[in-house]
Amino acid sequence: LPGAILLALAALASHTHWFEPDRVAAELRSFGAFVPLAFFFARILGAVVFVPGSIMAIGAGMLFGPVWGALYNLLASTAGAVLAFAVARFLKPEWLTRRIGSSPELSRLIQGVETEGWRFVAFVRLVPLFPYNVLNYALGLTRIRLSHYTLATLVCMIPADIAYVYLGYAGRAAAAGSEGVAPIGLLALGLLATLAFLPRFVRTYWARRKETPR
Repeated sequence: LPGAILLALAALASHTHWFEPDRVAAELRSFGAFVPLAFFFARILGAVVFVPGSIMAIGAGMLFGPVWGALYNLLASTAGAVLAFAVARFLKPEWLTRRIGSSPELSRLIQGVETEGWRFVAFVRLVPLFPYNVLNYALGLTRIRLSHYTLATLVCMIPADIAYVYLGYAGRAAAAGSEGVAPIGLLALGLLATLAFLPRFVRTYWARRKETPR
C-alpha cells in the first residue's frame, strides 16, 4: 500500500498542469451542484502535489464568493495540509526529502517545533516564511501531535485564507464590471500587507523570548 501511494503521488506531482486555475475552474463547473465537493477534492490534491495554495484560494474566491469561498478553501486547505503531514510522518519517502530539500531554515523550523510545539506552528502559519506546501510536509517530520498541528493550522490560516479569497472575488467582480470593487480589493491587499509585516514582529518576539530567563 505505501508503494502504491508513493507512485500515485509521484504521478500527480509530475502533472501539476492539471491544477492550473483555468483548467480547474472549467472542470469544476462541469460538476454543476457538486462544484463545492469537486473543489474540495481538487484543493486537497493540490496541497499534496505542491500546487501553490494562494492560487487555489484565489480560485475559490472567484468561484464561490468571499464567504463560501473562504469557508470551502479553509476546510479543504486544512484537510490537504493534514494529508501531506500524514504522508511525511507515516511514509517518510526519500522523494519527499529531495522535493523539499535540506536547508538551515528547514532545520530551524524543525527545531522550533520541537521546542515550542503548536505555538511555533501557529506563527509559521500566520507568517508566510515558508511556502504552504513545503510547510505541510516539513511539519510532518517533527514530533508534534496531529491534533495540535491540525488545530493550529486551521485557526492560523484564516487571515491569509480571507485575504486571498477576497482577492479572487475582487478580480472576478472587476472582470464583470461590478461596482464597489475597489473597497473589496483594498481590504484584500490590506490583509496581505499585514501578513507581510508579521515576520518582523515574529523575529522580535522570538528574540525577546530568548533573552527572557525561564
